[in-house]
Parts: sequence; C-alpha cells; structure tokens
Amino acid sequence: MHQQSNKQIALYLQIKETLIQRIQEKIWLPNKLIPTEQELMKEFEVSRTTIRQAISMMVQDGLLERQQGRGTIVKSQQLVGSLGRLKGFAEEVLERGLTPYSQLIRAEFSTDLYHEKAMLQTDDVSILVIERIRFADNLPIAYERSCWPKSIGEKLMKEELNQANFYQILEQNGIALRKANEKISAMNATMHEADLLGIRAGEALIEMTRLSYGIDDKPIEYTRTKFRSDQYHYNVELTR
Repeated sequence: MHQQSNKQIALYLQIKETLIQRIQEKIWLPNKLIPTEQELMKEFEVSRTTIRQAISMMVQDGLLERQQGRGTIVKSQQLVGSLGRLKGFAEEVLERGLTPYSQLIRAEFSTDLYHEKAMLQTDDVSILVIERIRFADNLPIAYERSCWPKSIGEKLMKEELNQANFYQILEQNGIALRKANEKISAMNATMHEADLLGIRAGEALIEMTRLSYGIDDKPIEYTRTKFRSDQYHYNVELTR
C-alpha cells in the first residue's frame, strides 16, 4: 500500500515535469488551451486522478489557469524585476528564458530637454534621447525613453538600436556603471502609450525612473520606463 502511494506520487510529478518542459520549449504557448484530460490520460496511459494532480499543481504554481467553460490554458508569465541589482530589461528577459526585442521609435539629439539635462548634470548643448518599445517573446512589455550625455550618445548612435543592449555597449567602450537610483510609481496609460503597448487607454502602468552613475559618480543615464502592470512587477527581498 505504502509503495503504491509513493509510485503514484512519483508518476504525477514526472508528468508535471514533462508538461512544464512543453511550456519552456514553447510547444504549449501562452494563453492557448492545453489538451483535455482525456487526451492526456490517453497519451500518458494513466488515470484521470493522476492527470488532475499534475494539472492542479501547475495551476497552484501559476503555470496554468482554468477558465470556466473553456478549459485550461497556459498562463502568461509576468516578468519580475528584482530590486538591488543594476541590470537592463534585456538581461531580465533573458534570465527568464524569453527572447528580448526592441522596436525603435525615436533616436535623435535634442537641445530642449532641460529637465533631462539637469538630471544628467551636463553642460552639453544637446543630449541623445532614445525611445523604444521593449518586447519579450514578441509581446510588448514596456515603453522606454532614455537620455544620455552627448559623448555617450555618439557611441550609442553607431549601434543597431533595435537590438542594442545599452549597458553592454557602455562596458565595451570602457564605461562602467557603478550604481543607480530608481523611483517606482503607478500611473494610467495615455492613448499614445496604450497604442504602443497594445492595451486600453487608462490601464495601469508601472513607471520606473532610473538615474545611473559611472565610477566617477557622474550621471550617465536618465531613463523613464513604463511597464504594463499585467506583464511586469517588482520583487523586493527584505531581511532583518
């Protein structure tokens, strides 16, 4: 009796791992229906109870979602930003096994961004402003607007900005980031932002404002990023 119980537990855990692998390998896609219990029973040659145990665990883990009158779908996974480590959007996306992509909206030197110049503490006549939509696996996640001093901007403008990892480019040019100050707030999407992100105007956004410093403690980046709140959240680990 005891041995049979252990065997049953091992079986549904084994099936669970196989199903998780299908999500990771994108055989099962986000927001799409998974096969029915009957189909899975036939494929794995197990009882309905065993399939239900595996599916229930995946629902509890936030990987699947049961929808009334429709069936069970693969739940779209939110990106989680972790406070305490200075990294870019592309790094966060890659760490979660997704593919980062950017769509360039604007990249030009501007002379009238007075607030941004003040934040960068620069006397440059013009600074570079870059606006991009950030994607994870072709899903628009964030609208990013970054500003850079002219000397750094000239280096960035030589790159393919649709695919550029800004921090990686800086490091390749001997420019090291030492720290950043971030402010996180909530806001509602404007009509323009909603169109860019594929959501409805007025939906909640998470705005992250970042001011990054080099090893000489001089600002080198001022970025405002607005994230879809249904696809992104921050995780903060507190210790005492």
